[in-house]
Amino acid sequence: MFAARGIAVSFSVFFIVYCALSLAVAFGWHRAWTHGRRLSLRRAADFLFALRMLPLTTAAVITAIFTVPSFLLLEPRAIDEPLGGIPLVLGICGVLLAVVGLVNASLAWRRASRAVAEWTRGARFGEATGSVPVLKISPPFPPVTVTGIVRPRILLSGSAQLQLTGPELQTALNHELAHVRRADNLKKLLMRFVAFPWMGGLEAAWLEATEMAADEAAVTTSCEALDLAAALIKLSRLVPEAAPTDLTTALVHGPASAVHARVERLLAWVEAGKERRLPVRKYSSWYGLGCGLAAASAAIAMFALTYSQLLAHVHTATEWLVR
Repeated sequence: MFAARGIAVSFSVFFIVYCALSLAVAFGWHRAWTHGRRLSLRRAADFLFALRMLPLTTAAVITAIFTVPSFLLLEPRAIDEPLGGIPLVLGICGVLLAVVGLVNASLAWRRASRAVAEWTRGARFGEATGSVPVLKISPPFPPVTVTGIVRPRILLSGSAQLQLTGPELQTALNHELAHVRRADNLKKLLMRFVAFPWMGGLEAAWLEATEMAADEAAVTTSCEALDLAAALIKLSRLVPEAAPTDLTTALVHGPASAVHARVERLLAWVEAGKERRLPVRKYSSWYGLGCGLAAASAAIAMFALTYSQLLAHVHTATEWLVR
């Protein structure tokens, strides 16, 4: 009975925290995003992804660091206390939440695997781009895309090779390499695991931000920006508007308005005469690292001093939940 109560309480706390934070993120991310727009494209994409994963990470940390230890250390084992209906129902809901997440992620993986198997039927290896192999595929769709998480591959269609010039193709491949470096396919899989109602707007904003961040990472000169804009325009004619994007990161996908916004941004990049320069640092990186380590050490020390009190408060709250 002790173990059953512990499991029920842990999943109950996880379910309550996860759902409460998910609702807060779903209805409040627009306000946070007004501040996030001031960030660079790469940091803006990271900000949106962190916001999307906040409910899961917070619920997991609270459950693992506070709920489980407080129950194991402070809950009497000798008392034969019956399990109430509320923690039982909430615990079942927490288990179902995890099961639904696993099912969603598994289905997305299965759909992506079937699509990639169909695309790569009869594919031939091309010249590798960095450490990522390139497969030349027969179907015209997708023109250029990255598949896989552990062993990513770039798929390149014959139609894309015919449509693009050499420089345009290289910028398109650089765009896909940026997705590989940022592990965007893995992030898509995690989003399928934490699927929750009313999150579509946030996920669409993240997808747009991560595509623009990959565009920015792919170009370093005005000529390369023009080449990538031309590649987007040419390949957008080959891609159906309802193209699937589960666990793949294609150069062109989604509605025409999204591609138009990316092209406009690249052209604005050119008109501004923007060239990639290293930022001037006022302080050395060692100074920033030292400040970060000092702040982390202070936070860990404060946490260690108050941990026992926090466990007592958490145990009081879970006792109320059980009763």
